[in-house]
Amino acid sequence: MPTCVHKGCEKTYNEEENDDNACLYHPSPPIFHEGLKGWQCCNRRVTTFDEFLAIQGCTRGRHTDQLENPPENTTTTSETEESLAPVARAATRVENGVEVYDSGPKISYTQTISKTATEEPKLALIEKEPEEDDVNIPVAPGTPCKRSSCSKKYVDDATSRGEGPEAECVYHSGSPVFHEGSKGWSCCSRKVLEFEEFLKIKGCKKGKHLFVGSGKEITNVEEIVQCRHDWYQTPTHIIMSIFAKKIDKQNSSITFKEKELNVDLKMPDGKRFITTYPLYQLIDKENSNFEILTTKVEIKLKKANGISWPTLKPDENGGIATTFGVQGGAATVGGKQYTLATDSPLYANK
Repeated sequence: MPTCVHKGCEKTYNEEENDDNACLYHPSPPIFHEGLKGWQCCNRRVTTFDEFLAIQGCTRGRHTDQLENPPENTTTTSETEESLAPVARAATRVENGVEVYDSGPKISYTQTISKTATEEPKLALIEKEPEEDDVNIPVAPGTPCKRSSCSKKYVDDATSRGEGPEAECVYHSGSPVFHEGSKGWSCCSRKVLEFEEFLKIKGCKKGKHLFVGSGKEITNVEEIVQCRHDWYQTPTHIIMSIFAKKIDKQNSSITFKEKELNVDLKMPDGKRFITTYPLYQLIDKENSNFEILTTKVEIKLKKANGISWPTLKPDENGGIATTFGVQGGAATVGGKQYTLATDSPLYANK
């Protein structure tokens, strides 16, 4: 039987029983903003990804297995060729009667790399042991696995807890990460643009299914959790948000170092988010600050220089850093002449 492609439905259906009220779905794309998740077509907002996937559709219609065609490109061939045509420009300068075209006079640099900048920051990784099922707790047939990205359902002990392929759970142990249009999981490196493609990202870990959990009531035990973060930058600051609700302000702490950020957030029910972020560039720790809000922590990292950060952490692939300033120290975004960071990898070859 075909499977419906409508968002929020995705059920198999019989075409003979299909009618205008058979499908309950979301006609608009999802929306994620400041820790809240929902659909643009309805007003309900939730905080966890599992709750978001469980939001019931708001529109009735017929099931379909045909994807909508993307909008056609209305740009004509002549317009495209016109936009790609080279633009004539005047010579930058004249030397010995010869016109010279470049972006301006060359600038010499002196490399100064401090010991602090070259030290490898240590990342503190604390990962909670995955919960396992108590095999003595009965499981109803059809119960779905609770692990992220695993779509398997319980059949029986021999099939779902034995040694066959149906007993293997392929899942994501981390949390969803959405940053500047890209979507992925904190536990693996793959990032996509479309939400439908995000749902199809295959799990990066293998283990046993989790249908009912351990069934134990755990009290007074601290649980290490993952929190989603996002960031953007200005010429002078990195603005970072860590999304978490009901943070205990008295017992939480954030410590700034020259090239490291230590975060320790405590939340209700014994939950705790603790991690260390190695930073791409040096910061001015004395002039950096943070504010704990209702649904997030907002952190302002003062840059120690005017360099643009392509990534938040140095172990991410982001290319070569440039400054925001133009020649003469005018410090404006969009200048034609760029300046390499003094600790740029290009200097290693000099």
